[in-house]
Amino acid sequence: MEARLNFYGNPVVAKFAKHINSAGKVITDSALPAVTQELVKIRASQINGCGVCLDMHTKDAAHAGETSLRLNLIAA
Repeated sequence: MEARLNFYGNPVVAKFAKHINSAGKVITDSALPAVTQELVKIRASQINGCGVCLDMHTKDAAHAGETSLRLNLIAA
């Protein structure tokens, strides 16, 4: 079975990943608390429609101490 997206061989995907990583670095380098940073990343993942990133950042936020109520209300 072949992957639909080859992250290492597709220049468009590589450029997209570079921009996403750059945006993530801006958030990581900011003065925001870690929990708030994860909330921002969750919302960005919702807007981008990335289920993998959404799952990862939701788990990271819960591990950092964010409440389930706030996690469920991000999109609201």
